[in-house]
Amino acid sequence: MDIKSKIILIYGPTASGKSDFAIKLAKKVKGEIINADSMQIYKDFKILTARPLKKNFQNIKHHLYGFHKSKKDFSTGEWIQIVIKKINEIKKRKKIPILTGGTGLYFKALTDGLVEIPSIPYKFRNDIRLLQKSIGQKKFYKQLLKIDPKIISQINSSDVQRSIRAFEVKLFTKISIIDWYRNTYPKFKSKDFLKIYIDYPRPDLIERINQRTKQMFDNGVVYEVKKFLKLRISKNKSISKVIGLTEFRDFIKKKMDKDEVIEKISIKTRQYAKRQATWARGHMSSWKKIKPKKLNIFLKKI
Repeated sequence: MDIKSKIILIYGPTASGKSDFAIKLAKKVKGEIINADSMQIYKDFKILTARPLKKNFQNIKHHLYGFHKSKKDFSTGEWIQIVIKKINEIKKRKKIPILTGGTGLYFKALTDGLVEIPSIPYKFRNDIRLLQKSIGQKKFYKQLLKIDPKIISQINSSDVQRSIRAFEVKLFTKISIIDWYRNTYPKFKSKDFLKIYIDYPRPDLIERINQRTKQMFDNGVVYEVKKFLKLRISKNKSISKVIGLTEFRDFIKKKMDKDEVIEKISIKTRQYAKRQATWARGHMSSWKKIKPKKLNIFLKKI
């Protein structure tokens, strides 16, 4: 398999071994790894986000891990701008860019392009949400069709979130969200990518998630969370939504014991893994699915 000109993408549910596989692949093909996980970009959580540690890098260059301040949110648009530059820099060094992570939207932005809709003020967006809530989805959708008939074959009448988004975009920009999407183009061509999805069997994945959650205590996650809490970061910030933060905060406050923490975090992580798998089914049907037991076979064929 000739992959010298490819940009390699590795996606899979949390705890599926993406980081380890990316390192093995990078060693085989002379690659450099770029983070595609929206929580692993932040400085303050290594253990809680299962960020790959420098001691495990095996001399493979890693990019965009733990570089962003937790007090500031980080958008998909910001990520894609930096990543495009990183990919080009890596290719100039005659190395292969390998992107790995569990944030499906990051990969979609890279392969399909990111819709550059102007920022819509919060009050404007909130007014639309209040309108939908007050009149109900059925009437709201009828109003949406009046102002933007182009969405009729694109957005289901029962899809609340997409209906609200289409309504606010049309009303604010005077342009249909359909036209915004049609005028969006990726920076790279489809043939530039080698897309790999690690298709981990659910029962095995659940066991890996449980073990990883237990291991967090031994790795020093309580100290990490205590240090983070001293920063007094708003609960509205993206980093505050990281899985496990609430539970470890309650553990520190003695509101929850160790077993409860492990159980609740494991459940939340399993639910997240299920959402990632659902995303893959909806957006990654063309990706090469590989079972974990066959990853080494794949490496040998390269």
